[in-house]
Amino acid sequence: MTNIPTPHITAKQGDFAETVLMPGDPLRAAFIAENYFTDPVLVNPVRGVNGYTGTYKGKRVSVMASGMGIPSIGIYSHELFQFYGVETIIRVGSAGGIHPDIRVRDIVMGQGASTNSNWASQYGINGTIAPICSYGLLKKAEKAAEKMGIHPFVGNIFSSDVFYDENRDYEKWMQMGILAVEMEAAALYLEAAKAGKDALCICTVSDHLITGESCSAEERQTSFRQMMEIALETAVAE
Repeated sequence: MTNIPTPHITAKQGDFAETVLMPGDPLRAAFIAENYFTDPVLVNPVRGVNGYTGTYKGKRVSVMASGMGIPSIGIYSHELFQFYGVETIIRVGSAGGIHPDIRVRDIVMGQGASTNSNWASQYGINGTIAPICSYGLLKKAEKAAEKMGIHPFVGNIFSSDVFYDENRDYEKWMQMGILAVEMEAAALYLEAAKAGKDALCICTVSDHLITGESCSAEERQTSFRQMMEIALETAVAE
């Protein structure tokens, strides 16, 4: 008995490439497909979370949005890893900087993802598991960035369950070396670990949660393109 289609993805077996880029925003997924893929094909239209498969530099690659937050990316990454044969997911999203060395428009790669989420409790582990990325993917992404003349920040990020956070204890996380805050990477890394697959989160810092600095819409477009291109180069790297 097949597990596909799922309640959230109507693609057929084989419609997704082994590597999927996963922005949060469905419009960003469409932008990547339309601007970087050769002959993109819509493989999933459910809930407007469109998924596309095409070719980038001769290699088959897919892109599909994750939506916002750990529960949403947890669902989509689980189904892609467990049911659709996807081997690698690279998150491409935005983050709020908190480390003093981080500036708006910087690229951050999440080596690990600290979190206030309860996502890992479902695994029944008697202890605390540290959600981490695939080291092989991280090496490829760093190399791709350096070839583009970009020097990313690599380290621990914080995946928050809360956007409008009443605590706003970001300075405490900053003191622990956290680079930036986003809302998805921890679940993605845990789902990849459970499935024995590979995952990496690459983010563009769109604003700084301590200093209040933010970038314009035009600056976001330029910076986000750099992040997308790093992810695409990582996806096709040998």
